[in-house]
Amino acid sequence: MDLINQIDKTRIPEHIAIIMDGNGRWAKQQGEMRLYGHNSGVGAVREAVNGADELGVKFLTLYTFSTENWNRPKEEVDGLMNLMVQTIANEVDVLDEKNVRLEIIGDEEGLPSDCKDSLAAARERLKENTGVVLVLAINYSARWEMIEATKKIANQVKVGSLDAEAINEEVISNALSTKNIPDPELLIRTSGEYRISNFLLWQIAYSELYFIDTLWPDFKQENLFEAVINYQSRERRFGKVSEQLRPE
Repeated sequence: MDLINQIDKTRIPEHIAIIMDGNGRWAKQQGEMRLYGHNSGVGAVREAVNGADELGVKFLTLYTFSTENWNRPKEEVDGLMNLMVQTIANEVDVLDEKNVRLEIIGDEEGLPSDCKDSLAAARERLKENTGVVLVLAINYSARWEMIEATKKIANQVKVGSLDAEAINEEVISNALSTKNIPDPELLIRTSGEYRISNFLLWQIAYSELYFIDTLWPDFKQENLFEAVINYQSRERRFGKVSEQLRPE
């Protein structure tokens, strides 16, 4: 039976987040430079978007470039920035045809101007679309996000628009870059690594985690379907016991 036919369409995760890992190792296996792996990973992004669209997932967040990635060799970083600009230009027509909307989380001001311009143009082009919301985490890290949120909340307290005693989960969530995006129910990481790598630390408090050995350039729709099947096999208790979740 096809994988998609094993999925309960009434229990699709509203938001799936993916840590796209393994481009460099994949390229090394091919005897190529790391940038070759990053370039090949674009095909896996298409697979993930197409799979999310077919399932009816509302939000798909991809960890595209972390704040720590600036520490990589300059040649690789420059290549990644150029690839991002080129990919956005190449893919925006397809995304528009698929009714995909684009959102960005992260420190956009820290990006090169051509990258910022490409992202802004694509977001404007796709802003009225009503299908999958593709969220790219670019120049993003969860600790950076939390620091920025803390500054924002501290300033609200300072100017008197917020009482310190009123700070709660909702206030913090609304100060994050994901304030208009629901928390992910499912987090996938490729390449066999078992780390979160400073990604959506607040938002994944109750996410189901799914790790696979597949290197990112080899990721296919079927991998996404398998992850959702695994997700649907789990019991999500949110601190309760099993008996509380079952109707009498």
